[in-house]
Amino acid sequence: MAEEAKKRSRGQWFREMKGELKKIIWPSRQTVLKNTGTVLLCSLIIGACIWIFDFVMVTAVQMILSLFGG
Repeated sequence: MAEEAKKRSRGQWFREMKGELKKIIWPSRQTVLKNTGTVLLCSLIIGACIWIFDFVMVTAVQMILSLFGG
């Protein structure tokens, strides 16, 4: 008896899932490509900022250490 109820609830869950998936509005290929390009560009810009900051900080630390004979 309990197994039948589980099977029924599982079947109902899948039917409800299918109904919810039909409501999704998928983005167009153009939208996906535009968003992907935006993410890549932002990642490159942030990566460049981190690289520049790291370079400046390493140079500053090396300069300070050389001044004090480190």
